[in-house]
Amino acid sequence: MPENEWLAQQFEVHRTHLQRVAYRMLGSQSEADDAVQESWLRLSRSTTSDFENLRGWLTTVVARICLDMLRSRQSRREQPLDASPEPIQAHPDEYDPEHEALLADSVGLALLVVLDALSPEERIAFVLHDLFDIPFVEIAPIVGRSQTTTRQLASRARRRVRRVETAPDAEISRQREIVGAFLAASRAGNFEALLALLDPDATFRAGPAVVAAWSAAATADAAGEFHGAPAIAEIFKGHARGAQLALVNGAVGAVYAPGGQLRGVFRFTIRDGKIVEIDVRGDPASLGKLEIAILGD
Repeated sequence: MPENEWLAQQFEVHRTHLQRVAYRMLGSQSEADDAVQESWLRLSRSTTSDFENLRGWLTTVVARICLDMLRSRQSRREQPLDASPEPIQAHPDEYDPEHEALLADSVGLALLVVLDALSPEERIAFVLHDLFDIPFVEIAPIVGRSQTTTRQLASRARRRVRRVETAPDAEISRQREIVGAFLAASRAGNFEALLALLDPDATFRAGPAVVAAWSAAATADAAGEFHGAPAIAEIFKGHARGAQLALVNGAVGAVYAPGGQLRGVFRFTIRDGKIVEIDVRGDPASLGKLEIAILGD
């Protein structure tokens, strides 16, 4: 049998495993497929066929490809939420919750969102060690760190994944009720319901591109803030179809995370049962500092 044909057969044996690894690292099926295809190209160009552990070799190659892709994604993702003319609105025919659930695969959308807030090195270390039981001695060369530092990367990621269930139940339940009602009213375009949930003197803060996109609905001040319940209700009327309830630093907020890739975070300040402040941010530097966990509907 020709050597290349033998390699192709062996590669197919491991393809499903490689796709699982790549998807958990990237949170995107199309990018995962690209990473796996690139690993095949590197295997086919390899000058040796003497692999003691082909599965391990391919896993390492895919991990390095994914790390490069994550770093590239991070470097070009400058304020991804602000870059969109309609940052939190999906067309009714385009937003499909069932499709979003399928994209999340067996990893779970909640985990993908948390992973997307990690640094590329933290994500690689955590996924390889905690999800695929790969020892740190093999992970360290991939991320270019010592074993001790690599262990710390995975530990830091692990804490962020787990540190999402510490808020008082009663307070969280009330916040969840109010924010959930606000998102539902926003999706439905119910101006009166939005108005009822907002404090009369509420403030909405957003990045400059979001302000520009919504300037037709209301006028922002010099600091990029919108003031007053009527103006904010008008802004959110018919929006937020792609937003999902989430715990953000222990309080109920919302995230915009199509396909599990975190693009924006909504933080709400609630007093006396009314929303007094809404802050929307999408820059990677800010998102990377937040503790996030998706909540069910």
